[in-house]
Amino acid sequence: MLVEWNGLKVGPDEYEEKHPQLNPRRIGPDPQALLQPRPDTATEVAGQVLLVMNPFQSGSAGSSVITVFEPSHGRSTANVVIFRKTQAFDGFSTTVLNKAAGYTITVVDANSYTITVIGETATIGGTRGGGGVATAAAGVATTSSTFDSISVTFDSASKTFDEA
Repeated sequence: MLVEWNGLKVGPDEYEEKHPQLNPRRIGPDPQALLQPRPDTATEVAGQVLLVMNPFQSGSAGSSVITVFEPSHGRSTANVVIFRKTQAFDGFSTTVLNKAAGYTITVVDANSYTITVIGETATIGGTRGGGGVATAAAGVATTSSTFDSISVTFDSASKTFDEA
């Protein structure tokens, strides 16, 4: 009779060695692992911030100014903010609130700022809205190129416009 690793006595034809997974080999340290890795916060890009429930408040009736409540936002006047996943409220449509270029803000205090919406105004005024999953992200200020229409002439021979 032979004694197996688990203490059972068996015949020579039924003997089994200890399974290799029951006593695994110790694996040494990983030579490519980093000791106490930390992300580089200096180059981290600010992502979208989930806003509080109904973060927008319309101004008076007929006003196109909206106050946005974002606690400890850390933004400055003239920053651009892009909103996503908003809901329509008080005469402001989702399409206008989710403007792709974003809005230039005016800071009121550390927890709120205002935006001016073009093309729509408040119906009732003083109403909170915007939904529960609206987000805000930092945008990039864009400049639109304009030209003086007086200095542009049409060359009929070559069918091109020339700027003077």
